Order: sequence, then structure tokens, then C-alpha cells
Amino acid sequence: MEQRLEKLELKVMSAEDQLDELNRVVWRQQQEIDLLRQHVRLLAEQLKSVQPGTPLRPEDEIPPHW
Repeated sequence: MEQRLEKLELKVMSAEDQLDELNRVVWRQQQEIDLLRQHVRLLAEQLKSVQPGTPLRPEDEIPPHW
């Protein structure tokens, strides 16, 4: 009976460790998602501020023969 109890305790400890690791992974992923959302928001704002038809850089300009 005591061996079974020890096995169960080991399984619970292992499950707790795995759960803690999964929580850390989810937290890191959420931080990355938040950062990516911020970057997308900034890019969207930059895109809105660009006037259509106006190249940003001379090298982006299409040559007249195209």
C-alpha cells in the first residue's frame, strides 16, 4: 500500500512540475503575442499615414517605361 502511495505522490509531483513549465511557456508566448500585436498596430498606423501613390524611397519608384 505504501509503495502505491509513493508512486501516486511521485506522479502528482511530476504533474505539478509539468504544469509549472507549461504555465511558464504560456506566459512567454503571451508576452511575445503582446509584443507582436504592438508591432502590427504600429505598422498599421504607419501604413495609414502613407499617401497612396507616393513612393517612400526613390528606389521604390517604378520607372516611367513600366
